[in-house]
Amino acid sequence: MSAGSAQSPITQLQKRQLGATFAELCRIESPSGRERACADHVRRELESLGLHVEEDGAGALLGSDCGNLLARIPASASASAAPAGPASRMSDTDAGTGTRTPSILLCAHLDTVPLQAPVEPVLVDGYWENANDGILGADNKAAVAVMLALARHVCHAGAPVDVELLFTVSEEVALAGARAFDAARLRSDFGYVFDHATAIGEVVLASPSHFRIEATFHGSAAHAGLRPQDGRSAILAAARAICSMRLGRVDEETTANIGTIAGGSAMNVVPERCTVLAEVRGMRDEQAEALCSEIIERLHQGANAPECECDVDVTVERTFAGYRATPAAPAVRAAEAALRACGHEPKRISSAGGSDANALRAQGVTVVNLANGTERNHEPGERVSARALEDMLEVALKLLEEAGCATDDGGR
Repeated sequence: MSAGSAQSPITQLQKRQLGATFAELCRIESPSGRERACADHVRRELESLGLHVEEDGAGALLGSDCGNLLARIPASASASAAPAGPASRMSDTDAGTGTRTPSILLCAHLDTVPLQAPVEPVLVDGYWENANDGILGADNKAAVAVMLALARHVCHAGAPVDVELLFTVSEEVALAGARAFDAARLRSDFGYVFDHATAIGEVVLASPSHFRIEATFHGSAAHAGLRPQDGRSAILAAARAICSMRLGRVDEETTANIGTIAGGSAMNVVPERCTVLAEVRGMRDEQAEALCSEIIERLHQGANAPECECDVDVTVERTFAGYRATPAAPAVRAAEAALRACGHEPKRISSAGGSDANALRAQGVTVVNLANGTERNHEPGERVSARALEDMLEVALKLLEEAGCATDDGGR
């Protein structure tokens, strides 16, 4: 079954609403740290359905202008009995049976990477793209739009499970919003993040740990033309260190990158300060940690080179933990069943990218990241087809059915 089939639960009106919602979300600028306008729009959409929306205090912790949003939809909620708030949730026990109703989490992030140009979504040959030379924001507003469309559908047609909708902030900044979110607030058996920019059908079973390395070199300033011999160049020390590092794809499961370099004050001054920001990603912690140690050693060697003789301060932070999910897990089984039911052949993959799934799993929440059909994320040519949005919504709705069966058939 696909979104265009006669069996699709999505009406033509819902498809038009989905496209309009997506375009409207993309027009709202929401780079990391400035998600308030987008969050307010999402809140209004959910509250118009009678849902209660909670905002946490992550914004104040992260320096963002808003926090993470959480809303709940009880099983079998309908337009005539819209939930008034968390207290109306029915999943503790079904009335008269003592049986717990399953709860499923769906998650997407509100922020985007920095914009290179204003976003004006246009539909070209069936694909949404930015009419200007910049990102579209489909990462992750395609998923946000789908979750809002799902909420509209479930509040009118009902669902076999309780649904929790989590909208995070600052995901593009090392998953900061999800890391700051208190996962103890969640009631779901397991959940899904729609945040992998590949064809619908891919299921991310493994994702890497991520390490952030920041090094600041301290040298001595001097006039570059009159007294260069009296200076000690922090930029030269950084360059010596970087040239000696193994960067890029170090092996099949480990990568390293120098992301930014900042230093110096003027063309004619020997630079006394230079800061380097690097990352290491690894599917296996021991390999990633070994590469971090190697990079730190190279940083110190660069600082101590005879022509440099600088000091260097190095900090290392494990920003998020990797994970490996088993194919037998109920969340994976439900995802693959839903994909097949919607005409997509599941494909189990490992991803070098992180997502909110990493942060939530580190807090003990069983979450699986699913591909959302977007393309070229973080690039000016970013796009997503109207069909992919519809297919994603169809898969999400089917997930609710399959997830209920999976929890009944063995829990977590």
